[in-house]
Amino acid sequence: MGSFSIWHWLIVLAIILLVFGTKKLRNIGSDLGGAVKGFKDGMKPGEEAKTDQIQSQAAPADKTVDVHAKDVNKS
Repeated sequence: MGSFSIWHWLIVLAIILLVFGTKKLRNIGSDLGGAVKGFKDGMKPGEEAKTDQIQSQAAPADKTVDVHAKDVNKS
């Protein structure tokens, strides 16, 4: 495909724009960008430490939760 000239690529781009429309292509581009950003954020080192810190802030150690467990298999 490298042997095509710039005019061939412009014609292909014009056909794609006619088929999909600019709004749909813009939505696809923003979705793809969000996915790439999420992937990069997930691959950062030290991310586990941040999530552990967030979880510890969400449930402080000084509060107690009273839970009564019962066996649902027994009648």
